[in-house]
Amino acid sequence: MNSMETMVQLASNIHYNLPVSALIEKSLLRNEAVQTATGALQVFTGNFTGRSPKDKYVVNEPSVSEHIAWGNVNQPLSQEHFHQLYQKAKRYMEERELFVFDGFAGADPQYRLPIRVVNEYAWHNLFARQLFIRPTQDELAAHVPEFNVIALPGLKADPEIDGTHSETFICISFEEKVVLIGGTEYAGEMKKSIFSVLNYILPFKGVLPMHCSANVGEGGDTSLFFGLSGTGKTTLSADPDRSLIGDDEHGWSEQGIFNFEGGCYAKCIGLSEKKEPQIWQAIRYGTLLENVVLDAATGVPDYNDNRITENTRAAYPIENIPGAVQPSMAGHPNVILFLTADACGVLPPISRLTKEQAMYHFLSGYTSKLAGTERGVIEPESTFSACFGAPFLPLPPSVYAEMLGNKIEQFQAKVYLVNTGWFGGPYGVGQRMNLTHTRAMVTAAINGTIEDSGFTVDPIFGLHCPQTVEGVPSELLFPRNAWQNKGAYEAKAEDLANQFKRNFSKFKNVSKQIAEAGPLV
Repeated sequence: MNSMETMVQLASNIHYNLPVSALIEKSLLRNEAVQTATGALQVFTGNFTGRSPKDKYVVNEPSVSEHIAWGNVNQPLSQEHFHQLYQKAKRYMEERELFVFDGFAGADPQYRLPIRVVNEYAWHNLFARQLFIRPTQDELAAHVPEFNVIALPGLKADPEIDGTHSETFICISFEEKVVLIGGTEYAGEMKKSIFSVLNYILPFKGVLPMHCSANVGEGGDTSLFFGLSGTGKTTLSADPDRSLIGDDEHGWSEQGIFNFEGGCYAKCIGLSEKKEPQIWQAIRYGTLLENVVLDAATGVPDYNDNRITENTRAAYPIENIPGAVQPSMAGHPNVILFLTADACGVLPPISRLTKEQAMYHFLSGYTSKLAGTERGVIEPESTFSACFGAPFLPLPPSVYAEMLGNKIEQFQAKVYLVNTGWFGGPYGVGQRMNLTHTRAMVTAAINGTIEDSGFTVDPIFGLHCPQTVEGVPSELLFPRNAWQNKGAYEAKAEDLANQFKRNFSKFKNVSKQIAEAGPLV
């Protein structure tokens, strides 16, 4: 197998580490993008406006086979099939213009992963430059990639020959240290693939990889926000009164936490300057807007237009957020928030968790897949995603859960479950949680004032619900009160409780205390 360096040199026209301005110019000249009124680039991702989890594979190699949690998330691909695709990629790149970015994943120098990203689209390379960690000139001069991402949207697999389900493929080879992507223009596959790589590598180094955002207060108090796409990680962590560490992926080491990325990938459907001023202002020159519709005459983005997808995105460097922490590192978290978008409309808007409940809900990872985040999802669907990130976990969920439990105990972090989904009824009947109220509850959890309230145990879910939160109507704190039909609420809540129990039954090697920390009915 040729080295990555040799492989890239086969191409006839290669651009190494172009600056933002040059990548924007290339994107425009190649008709890959158009410039918006704010100076950002608008791009379309073709047929795929979200991830393709059914087309993601881990190469079944001797050194990793016994560690991988094989199944629907980690689908095996034979070494033979991977090598065939790899050879196809080499031939495909020989006559094409290519763009190369060298950088890092991981802000902590002790644990960061040097990466190289190779793209056939200039805007994809701009995405990589904005989302991963950009090296200094000295770091670039000494850069030796330890993992390589090759994203070639025009390269398609032949399922009968290549062992794939479709023409689309996202393959991770831990022995060849390559992520090979083809048949999709959705740029998020690149960052999530490297997240999956780190989720495999870091636990062996004693670092917990986490699908969460993070921010820090003036006093050094750190908060984590776990949750799947669309639950509010980016929005809630972009707090004008706190400094952003990162919006999606972090590691927790013995020294503290660190961001995996150098940028943010914010959902922007319904974005407004009033509700999310930091994200609104971050969208400027150098930002990529994915699948956002523009006014044809003015070039002004219409963030309420979902005709292409609900999963519209803005990709920008983290320094576009005022006061963002650089480098993106902080101490051990004081408060951990599990964000769930409950489409059933029955979970409390905020509740305090015991350590055992925290472990239960972390392993459960209940939320709703929101429209557009994955292919085929057109309205919210209830789902259980272990560790709030099952699509990106190569190892068994118990590995990550045990590490989190140990760290919660070691550093005495408080844990809360926050429902950013629906109240007063399920999706289609009830209303989405008011962002102002959610921010008030999150603020109360972070500054500790929520602990001044009395707590009532929810009779169905066993969660400890505060009786008062400043800035939040008390009737909203108990979901039963928001439903007009109380019988319908009871039936829906008991149905969700049973879904929790059925899902949790697959975790066989957990303690009795954790297994019994779920719903009471």
